[in-house]
Formats: sequence, C-alpha cells, structure tokens
Amino acid sequence: MQTPAPAPATGRWWHGLNRYHWFVFIVASLGWLFDCLDQQLFTLSRMPAMKALLPEGHDPILWGGYATSVFLAGWATGGLVFGALGDRIGRAKTMMLTILIYSLCTGLSALSTSFWDFAFYRFITGLGVGGEFAVGVALLAEVMPARSRSGALGALQALSAMGNISAALIGMGMAGLEKSGVISLGNSWRWMFVIGAIPALLALVIRARMKEPEQWQKMKDSGALDRHSKFTYGELFRDPRWRRNAIVGMLLVCSGVIGLWGIGFFTPELIRTVLSKTYAAQGMTKEQIGPLVDKWASWGLLTLQIGAFFGMLSASWVAARLGRRRAFALAFSTALIATACAFQFYTNASQTFWLIPIMGFFQLAVFAVYAIYLPELFPTHLRSTGTSFCYNVGRFLAAAGVPVIGMLKTEVFAHHPEPMRPAALVMCSVFLLGLIVLPFAPETKDKPLPEDERSFAH
Repeated sequence: MQTPAPAPATGRWWHGLNRYHWFVFIVASLGWLFDCLDQQLFTLSRMPAMKALLPEGHDPILWGGYATSVFLAGWATGGLVFGALGDRIGRAKTMMLTILIYSLCTGLSALSTSFWDFAFYRFITGLGVGGEFAVGVALLAEVMPARSRSGALGALQALSAMGNISAALIGMGMAGLEKSGVISLGNSWRWMFVIGAIPALLALVIRARMKEPEQWQKMKDSGALDRHSKFTYGELFRDPRWRRNAIVGMLLVCSGVIGLWGIGFFTPELIRTVLSKTYAAQGMTKEQIGPLVDKWASWGLLTLQIGAFFGMLSASWVAARLGRRRAFALAFSTALIATACAFQFYTNASQTFWLIPIMGFFQLAVFAVYAIYLPELFPTHLRSTGTSFCYNVGRFLAAAGVPVIGMLKTEVFAHHPEPMRPAALVMCSVFLLGLIVLPFAPETKDKPLPEDERSFAH
C-alpha cells in the first residue's frame, strides 16, 4: 500500500514526488490521453463516416450531430455507472474496465455498415469514455500529496491535448495515404478507428501494478463503505452540502461541454465547408477536394489542440494562484469571445494556424479547472460518484444540445449564404450559463479535501 512521501512546502508541484506518485500520474494521464484520442478520432471521422454510411440526400452535418448525441449519451451513462462503481469496487479496477471498453468498441466502429450500427458502437464506446475521467481524477487526487494535487490534476488535463494532437496527426497521415491510393477513397475513417483500439494494452499495465488509494482502501477494509448505501447517488443527494456541490458542478460542466461538443468540435466541418467552396471555385474536382479538405480539417484539429494545451496549462496556473472561481470566470468569458470570432471570421486556410489555436486556447482552458475543482467538492466515498454526476449529467444535457447547431444550420439559417456561422454564434450563448452559475460555486483553493469523518456522521 502506498504511503505519500512528505512533500516540500515550496517549489514546483512535482518536487518531492516518489516513484509510485509518478507511476499513478503517468497511467492516469495516459488513460485520459487515450480517452481524448478516441474522442478526436471520432470528431475527424464523423463527416467521412456519415457520407459513407448515409443514403443519398441526408445532411451529414445534421446526422453527424445525431451520432455525436448518441456518443455523448453513452458517455454520460457510462460516467454515471462507472463513477458509482469506482467508489464501490475501487478506482484502479474501474479504470481498467473503462479503458478496455472504449478501446475495443472503437475498433468495432471500423466495421460499421450503416448509421445505426455505427451509432450503436459509438454508444458503447461512450460508456467507457465517460467512466474513465472521474475514476482517473479521483485516483490522482487521493494519491498525490495535498500541495501537488492542483498541479497534477491540471497537468493531467493539459496532457489530454497530446491525445487530441495525436488524433490530428493520424488524420493527416490517413489523408495522405488516401490521396496516394494506399487506402481506398472514403475509407480512411475506418483505419482511424482501428488505430483507436490500441490503448487496450494500457489496461494490462493497470491490472498488473496499480493499487487502490490508501484512504479508499482503509475505508474498504474497515467496512465503512459497506455501511452506506450501495446506490451512492442516493447518498450524494441526501446531504445538503454534497447535493448543492453536485448541482452547481453539473451546471458548470454543462456550459463547457455543450460549448465544446456543440460548437468547438464542429471546427473540422467549418473548415471543410469553407475550403470546399474555395477549391470548387478554383475548378477542382470532388476527388481532388476531398483529401485536401480532410488534411486541412486535421490541421485545424491539431492547431486547436496545441492552443488547448497551453490554455489548460495557463488555466491551471490561474486556478492555483487566483482561485477556482476566478479561473472559471476568465475561461467562460474568453471562450465565448474566441469561439464567436473563429466561426465568424474564418475564411481561408492560413487562418487555421492562428485563429483556430486562439479558440482552442480559451475554449478548452475551462476543462483544466474542472479537473482540479470537481474532485475537491466531494469526500472519498463519494468523490468518483460526485465527479461523475457533474460531468455526465452535464453530458446528457449536452447530448440534447449538440444537434441544435445542425438544426439551426438546416432550418433556421438555411437561406443564409453560410448557415454554420450564425448557427455557431447563437450556440455561443451557452457559455453565459457558466457565468450565471458561478456565484453559487464554493471556492476550494487552499482547502483540504472534504473530511470523510463529517460526511459519515449520522
């Protein structure tokens, strides 16, 4: 059983960590990194997959929104189920299960023959994707020394951008292979999903070496966990403090998740739409345009995630220095402005290298604050459950919100010359939700994790 080594009172967050601390940090970070890799492989392959799987005459953006909603619904369901399971059977065991599920079912997505089996595979994949984050951050929050917790959680979230960047590089590589004829035209998305099955190997490492956090193990050995409700969501809502924290956290997450999945992750579609018109006006054929816009869509995702990496590191610094509430306020405000500007003013390929990363910097910064903040709202026996509730009920609401951009595009703004632009501007109003909820959020900076003794008192 691991015992945290005494950490120095000053210096960087990683000073004083022992080998096991680093092992947990690396494995938890890889779990979330590969989780994000899967998400972005889906984002990149969504439009080509819809074009390949849908009958003629179906709008791929609208149906891509439906596929995204199914994925998010699975994500939310898996998060709620595995979040509670993480508090019952342990963080490490649950993390292993979630990684196996999202990896293997990503590979199965490559075998899709219609929208419906594709959506089914994405739902099952979402079960694993949704469950991994909450148990990962709960595990890291409990293993790390108190002074290292904020920095480690922020770094975990920032490193997730590496998974997203890897997906963009994979997308570029597949576009090149498709252009050269190595992969048949329109099938690169299947090979991206095959690659997405590789992270299943990480589950073997977790099974072999990962231990449960010491505090959780003590409660398990003492029988304290068994004395409480098996249905941990009931206990979460019986205590007024945890109930309030859960509702506030869920609404904060809802704002960022809808903003990202309902707007930001439609950046590849924006790039494809804008550049397809440009290249068509230059006299290119569809066969020439397809791989070219796919390449630029991958560049867009790459630059967005490079911006996101630095944005999440910056937000982690702000949260540690100025407090969680101020970090949220800055993140929601700047995300609204940057996202609106990107969707309004993107007109040529060169802007992929500066306008898109600016949006990524500000739009994903808030996710680093989520990673730091949510585990600080709940005690050990409810930490995975509470974090999962915040993230995944927010995703259920996001699943309903994501198709809105497609409906706005095809119905409300159908007669606009470029309907995606006004549709995205309307969707940007979701960032205001986070600002409205923020006054009700407790500040957790420089405070210990909630005391389990008080939460267990009868």
